[in-house]
Amino acid sequence: MIQQVKNKWEEEDDSRRSKIGILVDILRLIQKKGGVAKPTHILYGANLSHVRLNKYMDVLMDKQFVETVNAGGRGVYRITDKGMEFVREFRKVEQFSEAFGVPI
Repeated sequence: MIQQVKNKWEEEDDSRRSKIGILVDILRLIQKKGGVAKPTHILYGANLSHVRLNKYMDVLMDKQFVETVNAGGRGVYRITDKGMEFVREFRKVEQFSEAFGVPI
């Protein structure tokens, strides 16, 4: 039975990312940049339009997962401790989901 469910998920090709997937992608991208990233780096790295980037950054700032800081006269985004904790906990959810063959 579990194999049938797994096969069904594998057959479906939904290449669209979930909203939470995009949020986590952004946070991971900022982490990879040393915890601080310029908006343009996030825009290209997360493959988002400017409008969508602003929408997702507003959510991340509202949840206090990122904050804006001034670096060399320009605003950049910095991941907070709360944001790093969210990424760690989300990875656990991903591993749990993968263990049962159910994609997030």
